[in-house]
Amino acid sequence: MENRENVKGFAARVAMWSARHRALAIIGWIAFVAATVMLSSLVPTEEANHALSGHGESGKADRIVEEAGFPPQPSGEMVLIQNRSGSDRVTAAEEVTRALSSVAEVGEVQAPIQSADGRSTLVTFDITGDRETASERVGPALDAVAGIQAAHPELYIAEAGDASGDKLIGDELEAGLTRLSMLSIPVTLGILLVAFGAVVAALLPVLLAIMSVVAAIGLMAAASRFAPVVDETTHVMLLIGLAVGVDYCLFYIRRERDERRKGADPHRALAIAAQTSGRSIWISGLTVIVAMAGMFFTQDVTFVSFATGTILVVATAVLGSLTVLPALLSALGDRVDAIKIPGLYRRDSKGRFWNGLLKVVLAKPLISALVAVAALGVIAAPALEMKTKGQQIQDVAPDSQVVQAFLAIGEAFPSKTTPARVVVSADSVKTPQFEAALEDFRDVAQKTGGKLVEPIDVEVNPAGNVAVVAVGLTGKEGDAASLAALKLLRDDVVPDTFGQISGATTLVTGNTAESVDYNERYDESLPYIFAFVLGLAFILLLVSFRSVVVALTGVVLNLISVAAAYGMLVYVFQYGHFEKQLDFVAAGAITNWMPLFLFVILFGLSMDYHVFVVSRIREGHDRGLPIREAVREGIGTTAGVITSAAVVMVAVFALFATLPLLATKELGVGLAAAVLLDATLIRAVLLPAVMALLGRANWWLPRGLRWLPEVAHELPAPSQPAAREPELTPVA
Repeated sequence: MENRENVKGFAARVAMWSARHRALAIIGWIAFVAATVMLSSLVPTEEANHALSGHGESGKADRIVEEAGFPPQPSGEMVLIQNRSGSDRVTAAEEVTRALSSVAEVGEVQAPIQSADGRSTLVTFDITGDRETASERVGPALDAVAGIQAAHPELYIAEAGDASGDKLIGDELEAGLTRLSMLSIPVTLGILLVAFGAVVAALLPVLLAIMSVVAAIGLMAAASRFAPVVDETTHVMLLIGLAVGVDYCLFYIRRERDERRKGADPHRALAIAAQTSGRSIWISGLTVIVAMAGMFFTQDVTFVSFATGTILVVATAVLGSLTVLPALLSALGDRVDAIKIPGLYRRDSKGRFWNGLLKVVLAKPLISALVAVAALGVIAAPALEMKTKGQQIQDVAPDSQVVQAFLAIGEAFPSKTTPARVVVSADSVKTPQFEAALEDFRDVAQKTGGKLVEPIDVEVNPAGNVAVVAVGLTGKEGDAASLAALKLLRDDVVPDTFGQISGATTLVTGNTAESVDYNERYDESLPYIFAFVLGLAFILLLVSFRSVVVALTGVVLNLISVAAAYGMLVYVFQYGHFEKQLDFVAAGAITNWMPLFLFVILFGLSMDYHVFVVSRIREGHDRGLPIREAVREGIGTTAGVITSAAVVMVAVFALFATLPLLATKELGVGLAAAVLLDATLIRAVLLPAVMALLGRANWWLPRGLRWLPEVAHELPAPSQPAAREPELTPVA
């Protein structure tokens, strides 16, 4: 049996402890997951509210309104009535009012108002009860409006609002998540069955990945006290946790089985897997966590929530891979290959296609590198034209009646859908001075040539010290016209009117203002995030491989991978390719949080493959192999498992592109494309070509850094060959 002194490194020591105390390790893991589930049931998850998500002037305004004690507002709905062929809207408006008034779930119905162009009538009303659950009660109102539309085919009559919008999103998302849950596990399991050719070996990664996600979601309930959760966080945690958890287990199991098939005894096979694949999991997991931590620099509630959720799910996946997985492998022994599938089970994991390609790459490394860089450059080129936008209702089911109605209402009544909101805070806003400023504001708004759109609505809090004045902005949210109107409002109109009230604080918020302030904060934080992520990733690789060149190569290759993902994202979602296949409507821009989130996610995930492959290359180098032989062996022996791992990730990410939210489609396509390119063009062509060209320079370390610790990438050879045992025996 292997001496314990030969086992070096944190991952290997943990694995050996787990193997010696496997019952304790397995029961402890199950107890840990169960405890997190109980924690989430005892500690309610804190949801992020709108006031917490703001930045700059709009963020300050939203927080003032949040603290002003305005009474809870019911969920508002609107019914638009428009001419189609010169027909009369008056009768239809009266019928809408009568029908809605008879619906039990509908509160007060307001008198109809007319649009400035005389083509549209708007009827507004509220859904009674709690605003948060109004989507559950809006159905009868929608049915009543649909009935009136059927009776007046010559008119366009449609409803939209907060409750109907929430209902649409909830219904679409529930259907998408149900489809995802039905497909993700079977698809992942099917890929692993092909990869391993054995049922037990395929089930282990899926089971541990699911348990890791469940545990992380439970921990997120407690973490939400410090990082309130946004709606998309759980989806992102499932996306990353399933992909990363499966890959980590796949790397570990494959290496352990390969060593057993080479004749290593059970202890040594597990020790080698722990010291090599386990070490790679530890390093890549730490790198992913470091990359995710970069999002904290944004101080944005969405990014902070994403960072916390992904850090927790990656940490639990690493914990499971390093602790309970070795214990399970020790307990199962060769039974991990039980229930073999005829025609799929293979004794080796070499990727024959990739080994053939590798011969060509190593024979012509310069040409191969140039071809790979050119191909990746073409794919990344569209990223130079990337534009971003905030999330909008049309990002969900753009062809639905509710979305179409909301957009039509925005065209006819801009102040009713996405108005600018002027927040005035003073000792009192119930004064002649405020009333005079309000009249001045109305007069100035009428003289702006339609840039500021009436009606102008005013709401005052019960304490009488905060007023919110809503006014429409010309144009559509985020376009040049609305941005110009916002600038006019902030720079001229508000200072010249409400700004003249002595001692008053005047701020402008609203969707357009929030988008502008968000982009400014985003741009300010980018240099810090890039410096943090790139710098710490470089340091981690430097310490792991004791090579400046390897660390620099890893960083550059990962940046190329991210750039290619950006290019694919712009090509599909900004240019509008594959709209029918992916069921979306291109908006000419990418969701504003997507580029940064993809950067940190992809930079972290790319390290999985990079660390795993370069570790195997370094093993060959440590045994004295020439660089090209080390590259040939390292990439050749990992090609099969890298392919399997990449297919799992691509499949899981691609499934997320089937969800109805445009942001999840972008996330799924961006991640799937990046992982596919990373595992093929970058790891199978560009990496070996570059390392072959650099030769001995790959391992260059300046004298001033020779103090870095030596990290063994290969377990020392046993003094005597170990006999092959049919079963893994317990480790004493």
